[in-house]
Amino acid sequence: VTDARAGNGRGHQVTKFGAHGKVLLTLGEAGVAGSDTVHFDGPTDVVVAPNGDVFVSDGHEDTSNNRILKFTRGGKFLKQWGGTGSSPGQFLVPHALALDSQGRLFVADRDNNRVQIFDQDGKFLEEWTQFSRLSGIFIDRNDMLYGADSESSATSNPGWKRGMRIGSAKDGKVPYFIPDPEQKPTGTSAAEGVAVDAAGNIYGAEVGPRAVKKYVKK
Repeated sequence: VTDARAGNGRGHQVTKFGAHGKVLLTLGEAGVAGSDTVHFDGPTDVVVAPNGDVFVSDGHEDTSNNRILKFTRGGKFLKQWGGTGSSPGQFLVPHALALDSQGRLFVADRDNNRVQIFDQDGKFLEEWTQFSRLSGIFIDRNDMLYGADSESSATSNPGWKRGMRIGSAKDGKVPYFIPDPEQKPTGTSAAEGVAVDAAGNIYGAEVGPRAVKKYVKK
């Protein structure tokens, strides 16, 4: 898990837990922000490859690190890539991560209103804008991509509606949309985080309303 917000000697860390809550590994220094390879500044998400390699998206503000870091399963730093900007391979708030069946790393590059796709060595492969301004991303075992847009508005990504878009991680087609339950949102609304269980039920974590909603197939 990632703890992006710092205070009272906590935050700016990534923690690995066992099934019963035992702390197995920590990355970063509690409560201390930094831009070197042993500190984070607002880590937003973490994903683990089948071989145990750990990928962390680091940067919860436009002015923060805006990078991806890669570690071994034991926490040894391997490499990093990114930097602040809108060019391919740069980021403005890399907010969520997911791996597809091919091992490609999908990054929800939120404030650039796009998804960027990389190989596991950081080579830029492609960018997609059809999933909108994503705060959350999840890819299931069938390579269906579930993207959660909780922030699109007239000033941020105008012309796009908030909600969850569901499409293929293989070809990028987006046939399904779950709209924001809030008709007239005033702040962050709709799901910011998204997860899907083996039966295909979708769970949206709503930060603004402080709620979790479950969606089932008809």
